[in-house]
Amino acid sequence: MSNTKTVQVPHLGATAGYQMPHPYDASKPTLVLVNSFTTSSELYKGQYENSMLTSKMNLLAIELLGHGKTRTKHENFTYWDTAIMNLEVMEELGVKKAFVLGTSQGGWITVRMALLAPDRIEGIIPLGTSLDFESERTRQLGCWDGVAVCTGPIDRCTVNEATPNFEPDNDYCNFLIDIGFGKTCPPETRDFWIKTIKSNYQGDDGRRRARMAAINLREREGLHGRLFDVRCPVMWLHGTDDVVYSVANAEQEIKMFVNAPEANLVTVKGGAHFLSASHPQDVDNALIEFIGRVHNRSKL
Repeated sequence: MSNTKTVQVPHLGATAGYQMPHPYDASKPTLVLVNSFTTSSELYKGQYENSMLTSKMNLLAIELLGHGKTRTKHENFTYWDTAIMNLEVMEELGVKKAFVLGTSQGGWITVRMALLAPDRIEGIIPLGTSLDFESERTRQLGCWDGVAVCTGPIDRCTVNEATPNFEPDNDYCNFLIDIGFGKTCPPETRDFWIKTIKSNYQGDDGRRRARMAAINLREREGLHGRLFDVRCPVMWLHGTDDVVYSVANAEQEIKMFVNAPEANLVTVKGGAHFLSASHPQDVDNALIEFIGRVHNRSKL
């Protein structure tokens, strides 16, 4: 994470980790990138390296509370807190308006940011996500059982004793990699993320942050009742091989953006849960078209 910088913001006294690998150009639209569960802003390395994408827009990846280099002295925080923090990071960096792409839990952040600051969010791009809570409805549509998946790690991290030697074990890392990047991802991808996850969640502080991240995932609120209030364009990207959240669920939820000027679901054949990593060309091409068209229309 050599390119990751930090900025101090007021909300929860957070120090936010972020990457903006190219100089900010106010003449271009900005895309905020929000990473997935216990990953970091390195999830979007492929996007930073795509000159076709970076020539069209500024890329600003902001790491969620409890992730990467983002820190706060408060042990408890929610996805709403991350959404507020992200808006403050934008303000600190001089970004007045932006599109927001979020992978998995990052998708929930995109909606929250659009609800909190409708005048500052030009459009949202949920990617491989579900906007419900971990409900029986989603499980019947082929989504995972997030309650069952998260409860074991939460219980193991919920102790009163200090844990100076804590780090996620290989089973945890490999499970996250398998469901995110796919079981057949390149060995170098697996090696990088095992090392990164273990490094990010070291010691007692790492255990506490990993615990809160899993609690937020398991116990998040559903957003169905709030989607009526989203009034910016929406492009939902979803891989057909996503083993966490199903296309069938996305097909139902995209219809709930009833007041968005446009709300479209784009499926990518063979795409994994971390779609921007498994199928970067498909994602990047869709971003160039969507952001270019919506941004140009807003200037008319």
